Amino acid sequence: MRQRRPLKLFAGNGNPALAQRIASALGVPLGDLMVRRFSDGEVRVECHETVRGCDVFVIQSLCPPIHDNLMELLILLDALRRASAARLTVVIPYYAYARQEKKSTPRDPVPAKVVADMLTTAGAHRVITMDLHAEAITGFFHIPVDDLSALSLLAHHFIRLRGENLVVVAPDAGAVRLARAVAQKLAAPLAVAYARSGHTENPAHIRFAGDVEGLKPLIIEDMIVTGKRVESCVKALIRQGCIPEIRVAATHGVLAGDALLRVMQPEVVELALTDTIPQHHQHPRVTVIPTAHLFAEAIRRVYHDRTLDTIVLPHTVGD
Repeated sequence: MRQRRPLKLFAGNGNPALAQRIASALGVPLGDLMVRRFSDGEVRVECHETVRGCDVFVIQSLCPPIHDNLMELLILLDALRRASAARLTVVIPYYAYARQEKKSTPRDPVPAKVVADMLTTAGAHRVITMDLHAEAITGFFHIPVDDLSALSLLAHHFIRLRGENLVVVAPDAGAVRLARAVAQKLAAPLAVAYARSGHTENPAHIRFAGDVEGLKPLIIEDMIVTGKRVESCVKALIRQGCIPEIRVAATHGVLAGDALLRVMQPEVVELALTDTIPQHHQHPRVTVIPTAHLFAEAIRRVYHDRTLDTIVLPHTVGD
């Protein structure tokens, strides 16, 4: 029987707290690594332990500052590849540029594909990520991509609301897939926001396919960046007679600028986000849902060459 290669785990500065929690869940220490910057901003990576012949996993969330974290990841991958790592798996809890995955006009770039090409060129053999904004991004890679879902995490968090006049709301067509899956887990109806005029940021133009009147809405997003779409959806729900006890959930809380202020309107009693992006604010109505055990189990299965299709999380909600 072939002896299994040693497992090594390294982390960049994108989300060090999550990386440490993943390492603790695996029972594997983070590798001895130094990342520093020269006076002109260039990144210097120093790996202080051998990785020759090892199965190496690199954890780096591409959250703001996006370009610093991306360059750090690319240089780290190059360092580990040149140090003769046998296999390099990149764990990217939040994949930047995922919203730019297609050409809308003839001269548009496709940055999501550019990032995929850079990761592969730098030496990645496999990618593990979570809730990509568009499923098509997995096809941009010529290496395996495991796109995990926060579905069970979100559903478990809100299971207490099952049977309480709940309605799961997708703020636009792009969020329907995740929202429908959460609705099925919670045995709740689904409503989808739409605007015939295309003015999705004007609550007066928004209607819902599905009933929201007299129900408690749970808005589901894959990511919240500016918060404008959620803000408009909340105001539209109030206009159409929902119970003013609204909850918002998203896998990735980018929350750029004053997004948190936009989302946390008086009717919003809770905003639930996972920790794929560090949340440094201390808002009393914001809940952070941990993902470390899910990423740790994915790493464990990839290391042992087992399928990820049957990952069972602790305390998940049954169908």
